[in-house]
Amino acid sequence: MADVTTSWLGMSLTSPLVVAASPLSQDAGAVAAAVEAGAGAVVVYSLFEEDLVAEQSAPRGFVGVDPYLRHVEALRGRVGVPVVASLNGTTPGGWTKYARSLEGAGASALELNLYEVAASPAVGGAELEFRQVDVVAAVVGAVGVPVTVKISPFYSSVPAFVRRLEEVGARGVTVFNRFYQPDISLETLQVDRRVVPSTAAELPLRLHALALLAPFARLSLGCTGGVQTGLDAAKAILCGAHVVQVASALLERGPEYVGVMREELAGWLDRKKMASVTAARGRLGFGFTADAHAWERLNYTRTLREWPATGEGRQAGGEA
Repeated sequence: MADVTTSWLGMSLTSPLVVAASPLSQDAGAVAAAVEAGAGAVVVYSLFEEDLVAEQSAPRGFVGVDPYLRHVEALRGRVGVPVVASLNGTTPGGWTKYARSLEGAGASALELNLYEVAASPAVGGAELEFRQVDVVAAVVGAVGVPVTVKISPFYSSVPAFVRRLEEVGARGVTVFNRFYQPDISLETLQVDRRVVPSTAAELPLRLHALALLAPFARLSLGCTGGVQTGLDAAKAILCGAHVVQVASALLERGPEYVGVMREELAGWLDRKKMASVTAARGRLGFGFTADAHAWERLNYTRTLREWPATGEGRQAGGEA
């Protein structure tokens, strides 16, 4: 059977399937079940900047982030795979203090979630990006463990932003963070805050970004969002992913579903006569072309021209 081991952030993993930051990781038993089924690492649910601010302003006796630190310690003692702590915020502030605390609690690495919505016309994209890079640089300088960054797709140039993260010392990047996208209730005239699980329809956006980044990025690449099966994981790996983070599929089907995904991935590698995950990684990256932009434009026009010239097709797309 094909070798499904991989490397991520300088760590050796038994599998590229990683439990993503989600409510699942609050349950140590569920995490252990996922690892036993074949998960190569786990990212703990996120510690939010708002939690840190609350701790700093709370009276004596407020528990603050202590439960999170204890949970990281407990997971490290229970599972034999890397345990990655997750921080979600926007400003440098006290991040370095808490990053050191998480390292001290036994976190194998830190994942920074750069979740900042540009809500003011007074704040330009360049200013926002510089601020985010400063957050990453501050954390990288404060800890000795690897730092990886989960980013959104909402940058003018994802490759350029990733290069800046690499320059300040980030060891990895994961694409893409899923932003809060509320619906509206027409009955109550309120915001509908229900969380909608990801689907395979979200995967192509990630595949495209991975394929663009794979030829030049020296850091580890991760994929999260839209991975529902082992075959979805294979697609991400072909485009350059070192690991694939899974949340929605495990929340819906249980932590043991990692085992099904691992078998699907290994079976696909065997059918394609690829000896390992490493042999498959990046085969469909943009490294084969000298001009990725021209290749993109060519395929865009070909896709439109090859659309079926039926009445239904003409109605579905004006240029078809």
